[in-house]
Amino acid sequence: MSEAVLYDYWRSSASYRVRIALNLAGIAYQNVSVDLLTGEHKAPGHLARNPQGLVPALHIDGHWLTQSLAIIEYLDETMPTLQLLPKDPPARAKVRTVAYAIAMDIHPVCNLGVVNHVIELVGNADETRSAWMKKFIGAGLGAVEKMLESLPGPLCFGETPTLADICLVPQVYNARRWEVKLAGTPRIEAVDARLSENIAFENAKPLPHP
Repeated sequence: MSEAVLYDYWRSSASYRVRIALNLAGIAYQNVSVDLLTGEHKAPGHLARNPQGLVPALHIDGHWLTQSLAIIEYLDETMPTLQLLPKDPPARAKVRTVAYAIAMDIHPVCNLGVVNHVIELVGNADETRSAWMKKFIGAGLGAVEKMLESLPGPLCFGETPTLADICLVPQVYNARRWEVKLAGTPRIEAVDARLSENIAFENAKPLPHP
């Protein structure tokens, strides 16, 4: 089997999720940077990998895969030992609910393309960007905190990482980057602190590619 190749951008939340999942699965992969700031993701070469012009794109097992949650569920389904989703249907739905609240509600409105378009419309780049991020990340994580209150810990659901944790940690990174106040989210902070000791999460942290 050829080595997996992950095309990503170091600060991309979606790419961060996939790096965590690959690490948890113990899959060695080559990391290829796609620079979002220079528009490399819209170049023909990357559009051939991902017609949406987004990251990540993963080449694995002879397949091209895009969309971080689809990639992560592929890894989970092809590696039975990974177990990122509970087998019990109601529990599985609860884990997906938390993951989707982050990946489908918070993340899209804070995407680089969305925020840049807002700035084009209203101006005041730094002020607008900061206010936008604080509003949507703060409100979104506040709702996630409420969701977690009814779920077993110490992580998002139980004692081992799930799809929810893989989505949460990159969003907490973004929250801190944009100085979002997390004082009202003790469960989220506790989960993030615990996972900072997990080597798979630690080795996936955003670092600029050389």
